[in-house]
Amino acid sequence: MKLKIISLILILIIFFPLFSSNAKQFYVSKNGNDENDGTKNKPFRSIQAAANIAYPGDIITVFEGIYRERIDPPRGGEKNNPIIYQAAENQKVIISGAEELKGWKHQNGDVWMRHLPNNYFGSFNPFANIIRSDWFFPLESQHGVDRKHLTGMVYINNRVIEQAETLEELFGKCWGMRWFAKSDNSGTYIWVNFKDSNPNKEFVEINKRQTVFYPSKTGINYITVRGFHLTQAANPWSPPTREQIGLIGVNWSKGWIIENNHITHARCTGVTLGKYHDRLDGLIEFGYNAHYQTVERIIKRGDWTKENIGSHVVRNNYIYDCEQAGLVGSHGASFSTISNNVIYNINVKKWWDGFEQAGIKLHAGVDVLIEDNLIYNCQRGIWLDWMSQGARVSKNLLFNNEHHDFFTEVNHGPLLADNNIFLSDVSVKDVSQGGAFVHNLFAGKVEVRTIQGSDRFTQYFKPHSCEYIGESNILDGDDRFYNNIFMHSSGLSEYDQKNSFPVFMKGNLFLKNAKSLKKYEKKPQHDFNADIRFNIERKLNEYFLNFNLNKDWSINQKRLIIDTETLGKTKITKQFFEGRDGEKIIINYDYNGKIRNQNNPMPGPFSFKESKDKLKVWPK
Repeated sequence: MKLKIISLILILIIFFPLFSSNAKQFYVSKNGNDENDGTKNKPFRSIQAAANIAYPGDIITVFEGIYRERIDPPRGGEKNNPIIYQAAENQKVIISGAEELKGWKHQNGDVWMRHLPNNYFGSFNPFANIIRSDWFFPLESQHGVDRKHLTGMVYINNRVIEQAETLEELFGKCWGMRWFAKSDNSGTYIWVNFKDSNPNKEFVEINKRQTVFYPSKTGINYITVRGFHLTQAANPWSPPTREQIGLIGVNWSKGWIIENNHITHARCTGVTLGKYHDRLDGLIEFGYNAHYQTVERIIKRGDWTKENIGSHVVRNNYIYDCEQAGLVGSHGASFSTISNNVIYNINVKKWWDGFEQAGIKLHAGVDVLIEDNLIYNCQRGIWLDWMSQGARVSKNLLFNNEHHDFFTEVNHGPLLADNNIFLSDVSVKDVSQGGAFVHNLFAGKVEVRTIQGSDRFTQYFKPHSCEYIGESNILDGDDRFYNNIFMHSSGLSEYDQKNSFPVFMKGNLFLKNAKSLKKYEKKPQHDFNADIRFNIERKLNEYFLNFNLNKDWSINQKRLIIDTETLGKTKITKQFFEGRDGEKIIINYDYNGKIRNQNNPMPGPFSFKESKDKLKVWPK
């Protein structure tokens, strides 16, 4: 009898949370009303109305339509009970920071004008807000001064219209559609050269909201956002030294899941996993010292820990047509996973320049996993800057990125890049130490910048944490190159210099005229007759790599499976290359998840037994 009572008590303890759950389902429809109760039969009209009453475990489902609002969630969920925002299954739900605009008045030629009263925009007017911040470089105008770029934008039929430098540009010979805006006490005036189009008969929109989905408070944890098209935000530049406001962003929180969305037409950045607002932001002239002191304040603040910040998941999204970055994060992206995203057309319009522009740009990406992403047509592909300790960049496909596919800057390691396909003109730029490059395909140049004696000191931490233990400048070397394929003629020649620490190389394959370094690799393998021509071929939404892969590359060259023990410890941080939980890493699977020959693995990211000249590389 006593045993039965104990069993009953255990059952109640285990299942009581399920029976007592107050989780609710809320619904939002274009035909709804915010005075409704949010049930399926009486849905809300706005997503924000549902957000206002949602608590941990609640699910908000949004039906088809365009929702022109900014969602500011007032609270988050819990680790096992997130608040979920989702588009209804198989329905197209657009959340837009823009408004449709009619009532244009014809001026002269192809130029039209629209006047908007000051109360139209409320507290934030994108057409009176100039983009300016740390590491933002507006291009010089034709008058010899910096151009003034506004966060506002004008669109016609979902196409971006470029901002003009002066009103006069719109009249006479105007190359393409252009707009110009001016705000004063009487309101905002927007002039647009629409060429041969009548804007009152077309679908014309303007930016109105700074962001689309972004909490105004920090610590809004455990939120899931899935299945939406998030678009057209007038968001500011996002440097690592200030609050990072994205089209969608987490604002110094933990445990968000952002998945299966289209994230497009951010004025600056699409997704931000970044820094909070600090009243000292901007008081120090931007540059190295500003960022160094920002890092000091974040560490001193005390809440930048694995328990409080980061651990986000950003997966299966399409992120494109953003003019700063696809995704940025200063410190707030630590312990996060960024996977299976397609990121493209980032900063391709060249309206400005800056040091925060990439498909993915992270500062302090501690234990971040960037895996299985397709990144192309960006200024840079992946850029890991400052304290990316424990980060892993694995099985990504990058091509046609202007500056670099992968840029590692002032990190002390351990930082692992494995099984990647780097096809741009510069595959890697290495301004760090303590990196390991294993089973990658480098079609472009591997650049190394020697900065011995640099005064750029960067911090490092206890393994798998943000607990500060020291700092050092970059002393060069301490990198590892194992079982890679090099196609560019420079090969690894840029490491042929005096380094503070040794460089380790073994099992690499050098094609055609690619140069090896015998002082670091005793028996490098060369295929001087290799055909190094390649291209990426797209068929619908599938991508193929046309390139001659020779089965004989495994002949007469013995290679080992690379693991934590092989990679050893980094010199400065004195830490192993290992998983987030301290588990051993074994690189025994290839780019496609196929197990390698354990006795003698092929070099590069692919495993194959027969020669090939074409491989499907996306989707996997």
